Amino acid sequence: MDNTLVYNKPWILQRADPYVYRHTDGSYYFTASVPEYDKIVLRRSDTLAGIKDAKEIEIWHKHESGPQSIHIWAPEIHYLFGKWYIYYAGGDKDDIWAIRPYVLECQGEDPLNDPWVEKGKMHRAQDDEFSFEAFSLDATVFEVNGNWYYIWAEKVGVGKQISNLYIARMKNGYTLDTVQVLLTTPDYDWERHGFWVNEGPAVIKRNGRVFVTYSASDTGINYCMGMLSADEDLDLLDPLSWKKERYPVLSSDEKAVVYGPGHNSFTVDDEGNDIMVYHARTETEIVGDPLYNPNRHAMLMKIKWHNGRPVFNFD
Repeated sequence: MDNTLVYNKPWILQRADPYVYRHTDGSYYFTASVPEYDKIVLRRSDTLAGIKDAKEIEIWHKHESGPQSIHIWAPEIHYLFGKWYIYYAGGDKDDIWAIRPYVLECQGEDPLNDPWVEKGKMHRAQDDEFSFEAFSLDATVFEVNGNWYYIWAEKVGVGKQISNLYIARMKNGYTLDTVQVLLTTPDYDWERHGFWVNEGPAVIKRNGRVFVTYSASDTGINYCMGMLSADEDLDLLDPLSWKKERYPVLSSDEKAVVYGPGHNSFTVDDEGNDIMVYHARTETEIVGDPLYNPNRHAMLMKIKWHNGRPVFNFD
């Protein structure tokens, strides 16, 4: 087994939307979208490098028909409210773009071997009439000052539609406690290539601040990362608490041979250094529909910090 980490090069092939979580016992868990979009897989290792060759176990398979029968996308594994949860999105064979966010709950402490049960579509707050009524996906969760928050992408409008990011506070692992609040909509040209898209949120907290990265534009070489930030002592459900960066914080780099970087997650290496896990392509010419081309590979990047802010580059 090779315990050497490589950066900004393919780490795990054909694993898009990669998510790495380090648990309190030091174990690393990895999940991602598979090219078939038909199942949820998990890997576990005592080291970050060990994830690459760790055995991959299928812990859930798509339904044969109805909701969750196609387009199983972007799973994330989290531990909150004393239980393991997996957040993911799925469509319906009879309406393939009826993508909605769903939740699995583990019935034990070993997510690779204990049974998982479906909690169904994420439950919105009682007074929320809007959330998850349209194309919704890419949910992530994070904790600040004892409160858990849920961020997701959802489309609005007509025609090609616009994908925005929303936030709400959580009541439990599968229920929201507050109505949705709009975090960001694709305001800038770099968020509007092909489609007007903000999606794939990921959260890192440092120095008393919360940073949310997200992905923008279509899934080809124009895919890139933007960022929002807020002071963790402010009201995170107030849109005015958040500052949006004017320009992308990471985009395609010909010299690095990294194209369409995005849909990232954050973890730490074995020494506690901040690491970003993201997917990207190594070619500019994509055969067929970019969504169904399997060559989005999981990669790693060392995060640098400058003036209390994360810096993402290919050095």
